[in-house]
Amino acid sequence: MSDLQVVLGEMQPWTDRTDHHPALAAVLADVLPSDRRTLIVGPHSRPLISTVLDRTADATILLRSVSDAEELAAEFADRLQVVAGALDGLRAEPFEVVIAADGLDRVLGYDSGDLSWTERLHALAALAAPDAVVVLGLENEFALVNLLDSRPADERHGDDEWRPLHDDPSRPVSISQFEAALPWTAAIYADFGSRAFVAAEVAAAARPGELPTRLAADALEAGDVPLLSSIAQGVDSAARAGLLPAIPTAWLAISGVPAAHAVYAQTGPAVLTADQGPAGWRTTITALPTADSVTADGPTADSSAADRPTAGVTAAAADRSASATAPVFDASVVPAAVPGGVTVESVLLRLAAAEDVPGFRKLAACLGDWAADSRVVLRWDDLVVDGDTFAYGVSPWATSEPTQKADLLAAAWYRFHDRLIGGHRRHPWPPWMVGDDLVSTWMSMSGIELPEPVQATSPDTAPASAGHVARGKELASALAGVLETREHAAADVRTALADAEAARRELFELKGHVYGLERTLGFRNKAMKTRENRIRELRIQLQKLTADHERIRGSRTYALSRVVFHAAQVRKPRVMARKLSRRLRSLR
Repeated sequence: MSDLQVVLGEMQPWTDRTDHHPALAAVLADVLPSDRRTLIVGPHSRPLISTVLDRTADATILLRSVSDAEELAAEFADRLQVVAGALDGLRAEPFEVVIAADGLDRVLGYDSGDLSWTERLHALAALAAPDAVVVLGLENEFALVNLLDSRPADERHGDDEWRPLHDDPSRPVSISQFEAALPWTAAIYADFGSRAFVAAEVAAAARPGELPTRLAADALEAGDVPLLSSIAQGVDSAARAGLLPAIPTAWLAISGVPAAHAVYAQTGPAVLTADQGPAGWRTTITALPTADSVTADGPTADSSAADRPTAGVTAAAADRSASATAPVFDASVVPAAVPGGVTVESVLLRLAAAEDVPGFRKLAACLGDWAADSRVVLRWDDLVVDGDTFAYGVSPWATSEPTQKADLLAAAWYRFHDRLIGGHRRHPWPPWMVGDDLVSTWMSMSGIELPEPVQATSPDTAPASAGHVARGKELASALAGVLETREHAAADVRTALADAEAARRELFELKGHVYGLERTLGFRNKAMKTRENRIRELRIQLQKLTADHERIRGSRTYALSRVVFHAAQVRKPRVMARKLSRRLRSLR
């Protein structure tokens, strides 16, 4: 084990938490020169430290936590010189490479001076040689995630951070201030949740629906900060105004070397890199040599899409491996060239908001004609409009076996349904036309005619048409699970409030409906009681009339009247008298 050096400002007991960010490790792997004397300042993940050590044999790391420093000294032994202390306590010869990707917030200890951000930067610059490669991160206080954070200010930063200078006046709060404060000429990357890094000039030129904007939104949606509203809509608004580089969670400045790729983004168990060309984007995929990848058979270096093997399955997809609908990560389905247009979803959302149903129907029909049986899971938020046709984007998710066109279309429409209806976006369809009914309508627009629903045999029986879209729903749900975005997490506050308002309105309508039914039942109850009373009265009258009738039939008067009645029926009295006379004589 290497000797642990302790300087002024060490903290114990203490530990600084840090997570591994594969996209950041990919950036460092591209920009760090080989065999240079290197200094790592602040807490960084162990895989990232290993990436640095693979490129240099003389590396030093400065940590304020003594316990963290002891663990690193024991783990990396003689490969890494570990120093426990604060930035202002380190005295050393200038380094040729200085890495402070975590920023300058966690570099001071209890005994350190009250240094502002600018003073910390000067202390860092004093440790760098004139021609050194410097990688410096800066958290963005104006980040969109911070603006939409639903937590009050006193709950956003805990005691475990120990960052006493959140409101430092000298701290840069914009990309222009950051560039002006640096003593070096540097390339700036917009850091979106440490899952996507986009060159500042590329981010400034990106518009809604284009590749950098999509990757930035996906990266921010993968965070765990409770939000007030949808992060994707905010990203689109910023991109529409050309302010995408102003709202990332942080910035990363790289000086001393030319900029590498324009875009880095973590996608499943791999890192996607992209560079902009005249016809669109050139993409490469690098597998992650970490526990995030399920197998070790994936690519270990950049490769073109034409010969990319399957990189493996994520842990979330592995849990569903028994299901035929579980998407698997397959780098080979990502094309080496992606058009620079906008996504199909962007166009569909625009048409739906404008209530342009004919335009929506025409685009849906074109999508139905273009789609075919394939392994690639269709996503309208990744499929790119390329002139009169369409092109696959950078989504690496596919099914293990070729899937029917109807199932792929159903999955794409279900995902669009969740993003349209779940996001409470404007659309021309009735509010009660949701779920299977709306998806079936869209599928019919795409040329997939489903059977007419039949009457259910009981309230618990699903309509016959439900079986035709069940696989698409299952595939869309499985895809949302492996994407690890907020679509599978709790809704933001705005969505929750909208859902609560919709529930309140529905409850009010149901109460009115119940009140109307109660009044109708009351009126019917009164009418039935009136009819019952009338029937009872008629029965009493009938009994009385029956008794009177029986009494009359038993009287002598009734018998006499019957005799008179029958006598009145005799037409020939003389003939009748002779017959009676003969009858009487015969009886004698």
